[in-house]
Amino acid sequence: MAADATFKQSCQKSHDNLFFDYIGENPNWKPVSLTHVEYPKGDLVGLVLAWCSLMPIFIIVSLMTLIVFRRELHTVTMLAGLCINEAVNMVVKHTLAQPRPCADHLYQPSTFGMPSDHSQFMGFFAVYMVLFIYCRLHYSQSTTMWDDLLDNLWKHAVALGSIALSLAVAFSRVYLRYHDINQVAAGLLIGGAMGVAWFMFTQTVLTPLFPVITAWPVAEYLMIRDSTLIPSVMWFEYTQSRVETRKRQRRGSHNSYYKSHTQ
Repeated sequence: MAADATFKQSCQKSHDNLFFDYIGENPNWKPVSLTHVEYPKGDLVGLVLAWCSLMPIFIIVSLMTLIVFRRELHTVTMLAGLCINEAVNMVVKHTLAQPRPCADHLYQPSTFGMPSDHSQFMGFFAVYMVLFIYCRLHYSQSTTMWDDLLDNLWKHAVALGSIALSLAVAFSRVYLRYHDINQVAAGLLIGGAMGVAWFMFTQTVLTPLFPVITAWPVAEYLMIRDSTLIPSVMWFEYTQSRVETRKRQRRGSHNSYYKSHTQ
């Protein structure tokens, strides 16, 4: 209790938040179910932003699910980069030791505020996704101008969506009074820089090692794979599935014919 009181007294007593007057002086905060993210009760915008604030959790769960079901080595390295990014955030936070803005939340965060870990996570994610989409990903087997147009539209949509999502999460941290604008901006900048650095490290150092890693016995046992040289994984799996299905159908038809003429 004494530690909580000390933490509350050390927060920044400032009303320079652009949305302070909109929410009010002492709003009735309500947490999102199963989380500690709170929003002003009855505030629909706050509710939406509270769920946006949970996006890093959704992304981590999605990446772990992809790793389990797809076993793609590049997905593993991306998740590793996000973990390193979070470790850097913890070090910087404890080094700067800047308190969070004052807010009468029911659940008071026990960590410092500079930089925002949510913003840094999303900054890394958005920048990495943009670089991945434009520098590494080949979505379709483009054979016509129309295919190229659809391919580019898809890439632009995902890139802009990633950026918009990161900005929405950053905005939510200010709106819900978990961070001030400077803490959020610092998080986005550090996360973006980490995203660029990790993508370059993955491209120049890790990717050439992928064939070696996938040849390890443990990687073969776990069915870890590297699809870097495949232009379109979706198209490749689709065509290979059709070829294998036709082979098995012909084999089944041949076996049925053989049995019917030998009985």
